[in-house]
Amino acid sequence: MANGHRNVEIEERHVERKFDSSLVATTFIKYAAYIIIFFGALYFLVRYVFPMF
Repeated sequence: MANGHRNVEIEERHVERKFDSSLVATTFIKYAAYIIIFFGALYFLVRYVFPMF
């Protein structure tokens, strides 16, 4: 068996990275909305609440 032909099976794995652009866009819109709401509340405080003091 020293000179025998060995049957060796090699398993190939192809790893594909999936980049979901819709998930990135959704996250961007969500955080952009948070920032707009934050600055809107800050504007409201500076414009209407702070002048009362």
